[in-house]
Parts: sequence; C-alpha cells; structure tokens
Amino acid sequence: MQTNAFHLWGTRAATFALAALAALSGTYWVLKSTDSNSVSTAPPAASASFASLDPLAVARALGAGSGPATSGVPSASAGQTAYVLVGVLADRQNGGAALIAVDGKAAKPYRVGATVDSNLVLQSVAGRRAVLAASLDGPAHLTLEMPPLSK
Repeated sequence: MQTNAFHLWGTRAATFALAALAALSGTYWVLKSTDSNSVSTAPPAASASFASLDPLAVARALGAGSGPATSGVPSASAGQTAYVLVGVLADRQNGGAALIAVDGKAAKPYRVGATVDSNLVLQSVAGRRAVLAASLDGPAHLTLEMPPLSK
C-alpha cells in the first residue's frame, strides 16, 4: 500500500499550526492576567484609622520592645519636646535617614541634615542610633537609640 506524502505533510502542518495557536493563546491569557494595567489605578480610599495610628504601638508590634524607644529623652511633662526613634536607615558615608516621632505625633522620615524641630537638626545616623544637634557640625544635643533586638 502506498501513502500519499502530500497528505501526510498536510496533516503535520495542520497539527503544528493548531499546537502553535494553542500555545500563543495560553501565553496571551497568562500575560493578560499578570498585566499591571489590569489592576485598578484608582488611589485607595483614605482611612481615618491611619491618621490615628500610634507609632509606638506599631514599633512594638514590629518587635521594638515594650519600653520607650529612646535614651536620654527629655520628659514632655517638663515642657520639653519628646522624641522617639522608630527606625533608622544608615549608609557607610554617614548619610541616611531616621524615622522620628515628635511629641507623640506620627513618625516622619528625616534625612541627615534635615530640621527635625525648630531648633534641632538630624546630625548623623548609625546602626540603631540617631544624633540630634543644633547644627550639622555642632556638638550633639540629644542621642536617640532604638532598644536592642531581643533574642
């Protein structure tokens, strides 16, 4: 019995085209489902509960410990400003930033050299410590430290 070579290649070509179409279709739907444009670009609704978050409670929830997160912090009841160090991001060239809460308000990020309060500047950050001073090259006025990591 003799087989028709043209008929054999036609079946192979049709099978290849169908398999390629299925692969392209699958690729299209995978890419469509992971496309960033398919996610809603509407900004999230503002929540009143975010504004009332306590930075100390958040720090404790993230493992900062139950005690105050500062050392040498002046008492707010004595009429002085209270500073709480919540986080530090230090680099090797004495730059970086610190997350500091002032007078119980929400913590804000401050870069080295930025004014933290009306009379204090973030002078330097290192490890788990931030130094506040009257100027960048002046003597240290206040050193804030995060509590040591618990084991």
